[in-house]
Amino acid sequence: MESFNLFLKSIAPISDQEFENYSPYFKIRTLARNSYFAQIGKISHEAAFIKKGLLRTYYINEKSEEVTSCFCSENNLTTSYKSFISQQPSELSIQAVEDTELITISYNDLQILYQKSPLWQNIGRTIAERQYMVMEQYASVLCNESAKEKYMRMLKEQPAVVNKASVNDIASYLGITRRTLSRIRNEIAQK
Repeated sequence: MESFNLFLKSIAPISDQEFENYSPYFKIRTLARNSYFAQIGKISHEAAFIKKGLLRTYYINEKSEEVTSCFCSENNLTTSYKSFISQQPSELSIQAVEDTELITISYNDLQILYQKSPLWQNIGRTIAERQYMVMEQYASVLCNESAKEKYMRMLKEQPAVVNKASVNDIASYLGITRRTLSRIRNEIAQK
């Protein structure tokens, strides 16, 4: 849980003793490749810190196609936020791209931590603020960058995703066709 402890310390001044006191609320969970952390139509009862591995978040569009909206890799958090917060069925699925190890907390246990500790209230608020900024940046990139610029950004900021995710999932995430992605990759390879 060392990487999770360091992650929390980057958010708030949590002592090793405080981390030890609260660690029973967290569980280690492993996901095999292609298995699900969250599924459309089911309530998300857990949030997770990704210790190792890669997850893909997707929804189903009006044409019944999977559309990848996010990749989450090591040292990041994931859940179906709307479902987790509201405890209503999820509108998206979160699937393991590879074997993945998570550190999870249940919705009920997180509420207990919030009630027990102003420190955890601060951690929760800071995480929510950071997630909002990530979503806003993603929306800006989708609207303002060309397909090639999006892919170049992905190569720079998420190289593990480029190496591990399928071409179809990457193209879907970038909002382009597989054919366009192949053309962009060929252009980059020729330079």
